[in-house]
Formats: sequence, structure tokens, C-alpha cells
Amino acid sequence: MTNLDQYRESLKQSGLEMFELCEKQMLKSKEAFLTHDSDLAEEVIHTENRVNALDLKIDRDCERFIALHTPVAGDLRFVLALRKINFDLERVGDHAFGVAKYIIEINTPIDPKLLENLRFVEMYDSALSMLDDIKDAYIDDDTKKARKVYKKDKVLNKININAFKVISEEVKKDPNLIDQYLLLFSIIKKIERIGDLITNIAEEIIFYREAEILKHQKKKKVRKPGK
Repeated sequence: MTNLDQYRESLKQSGLEMFELCEKQMLKSKEAFLTHDSDLAEEVIHTENRVNALDLKIDRDCERFIALHTPVAGDLRFVLALRKINFDLERVGDHAFGVAKYIIEINTPIDPKLLENLRFVEMYDSALSMLDDIKDAYIDDDTKKARKVYKKDKVLNKININAFKVISEEVKKDPNLIDQYLLLFSIIKKIERIGDLITNIAEEIIFYREAEILKHQKKKKVRKPGK
């Protein structure tokens, strides 16, 4: 194994470490929110420092890899993709941190009925499933696994779109619940954004493996003759 191969493998392992760290942050933030566990929320908040430190380390190591080895073709695509994947994962960690902060700042457990009305647990679990899928795709360099997340992201988008309608209807029934609903809506927006970040990671894996750029691609509508 050449020095380039060793360095690249080291980078990939650092990327996997970032995946696992952010996945733990998401799992703990979910549990902390659902159980209103402020101690667990504090753990998520303190672990954010590790996420940030690893983010900086990976970014520096990627720059060093480019400077020392002048990678081309697949090696270059790999390091470019990893820098973007690392950035997106750091943002996933930021959103988990944001959920944990709500628990510390707002000392009011959420009514389980509200969680059910907004399909909150289903949405969180879908995001976690997407993160698990994309981590496997990263480990195996598997674009088929990467593409699995697009279908699951539609679930997150659907719940997010429906949330405002549900809140509008439920608040009319009981205006006293508006603060809890608005809090839940804020977190739903964070989870929806996590889904977007995971699909970004899928695009980077596909770019790295297949040299195919998916970002900003738009479906072209076929215009019928005479229209």
C-alpha cells in the first residue's frame, strides 16, 4: 500500500468517525427530547465540541492530502467529496445540538398527543434510518445504497409540509398548546433539514464513485407539440 493509499484510508476512517459521532448525537437528542432528560441533553451539548474539533481535523487533513499527493481522478473526487460530506455531517451535529438546547431552555415536557399528531417520532426515526443508510453507503462505496435515501427523504418532506396544517387546526381547538406546537414545528424543520443534508451526502458519494454530478439537476418537462 502506497503512502497515498494509506493517507486516503486514514481519511476515510476519520469520515466514518464523524458519521458515528453525529449519529450518536441524533440518537441522544431524540431520547433526551422524548424523555425530557436534561442530563442527556447536556451530554449532547458538551459533545458538540468533539464534533467541531473533528470537523476541523478532517478539513485540514483533506487539504494536506491534496498538497502532499496532488491526487487525480478517483482520488481527487474522493477528497473533494469527503470535505463536503464532512461539512454536511457537522451541520447534522449542529441540528442535534439545537434540539438538545431546547430541552435545557424550555422546562416543559411535550404532551405525547401532540407528538403523535405531528408524526414526530416517525419523522425522527426516518431521519435516523436515512443516516444509517448513507453511512453504510459510505463504508461500502455503494451508490445503490446512497440512492435509497431519496425515497425516505420524501417522508420527511411530507410530514414537514403537513405539520403547519395540523398546527393551525389543533391550535384553534386549544390555543393554550400553541407554545408546544411551535416548539415542535421548529424541531420538525431541523429534522427536515437533516434529511436535505443526508441527500447532499448521497450526491457526493455518487459523484465520487460514478463521476456524476447531481447537484442542481432539474427534471426537464417534455413539452407536447403545439404547447
